Amino acid sequence: MKVRVLVSFKDSVLDPQGQTVQYALHTLGYDFIKNVRQGKVFELELEGISKENAQEIIPQICDKVLTNPIIEKYSWHFLE
Repeated sequence: MKVRVLVSFKDSVLDPQGQTVQYALHTLGYDFIKNVRQGKVFELELEGISKENAQEIIPQICDKVLTNPIIEKYSWHFLE
């Protein structure tokens, strides 16, 4: 079983890397891009755990290891 976790800054947190990418895109003529937010992707391969247990454990893993809950948010879903 595989899980994909998407992590990004909370909307209220400044994203300097996203702003830099947005500026670069604008200088290349892509003025239609309104905003860029940068993030991280984690793919976890799970073994020996039920889907029900994974649904309980994945948020704990995200809160304790994969994110800084003060400034980041996450979403996740099963790939298989």
